[in-house]
Amino acid sequence: MSSMEAVVAASNEEAIEAWNGVLFDRFLQYRDIVTTGLGAHGEEALRSNPPPAGARVLDVGCGFGDTTQQLARMVGPEGSVVGIDAAARFIELADAEARAAGIANASFVVGDVQASQLPGERFDFAFSRFGTMFFANPVAALRNVRQALVPGGRLCMVVWRRKLDNHWLYRAEQVVEQFVTEPEESDEPTCGPGPFSMAGADTTSDVVRLAGFEQIALRRCDIEIAIGASLEQAVEFVMALGPAGEVIRLAGADAERIRPQITAALRDALGEYVCDDGHVRATASTWIVTASAPAAAGS
Repeated sequence: MSSMEAVVAASNEEAIEAWNGVLFDRFLQYRDIVTTGLGAHGEEALRSNPPPAGARVLDVGCGFGDTTQQLARMVGPEGSVVGIDAAARFIELADAEARAAGIANASFVVGDVQASQLPGERFDFAFSRFGTMFFANPVAALRNVRQALVPGGRLCMVVWRRKLDNHWLYRAEQVVEQFVTEPEESDEPTCGPGPFSMAGADTTSDVVRLAGFEQIALRRCDIEIAIGASLEQAVEFVMALGPAGEVIRLAGADAERIRPQITAALRDALGEYVCDDGHVRATASTWIVTASAPAAAGS
């Protein structure tokens, strides 16, 4: 594990504080849902857009590093993968787990991709599963990713589509907002622009184009995922993470005072997603975004 030059964009400082603190703790608590459920979208993206064997790969916003390990297996021993994330706690865990798994061709870096160009050799392929939506300036971040690619190198990233297309998340947020609203100011750090900052196809294609990529394509991907082994866990999950969880976290004591009422309302709202086996499943809708760095050398 290493750190890039300690440069962090001022506009990302608050988000990094959140991801290195309370959001890391909550993602760790609900890791089985996050990596197993949402992981299906990453797996579909890599199934349809695999890195070549022997490729040098960059995994942007790698989080726990499960995608980094998957990429390392895909490129084989002749290839290599670098996982990068701005939150040191994610990288520490990712590095330790890759070592424990005996993954010799993966390494990890703590760094803010928006703030500085990536050091070292160029990459053939860049991947991100839900790791590019939180930059304050995604054009600058993706420009640095593009400049880290060889001419003709490929980008593949998974981002959320609209809240309306992820109805379980949207409904949970609507329920919570009947009780509390997100305060204009809070002592709690926010997660940056938020998970739905790239939900619009036009916005996202413009961001990728302005970053200097070509051959940009967006493919809608709808996959049913597990959001809880029980209704109780599903309610706890949406109260901890996602739009509803963010409102509750930022509302602080105002939300905690009426947590039982919010919990009851969310049980009613998510009840329709309970399956016969008691698990809670709902459709998650994402974009699989692909693009290529210009074939001509230079930036």
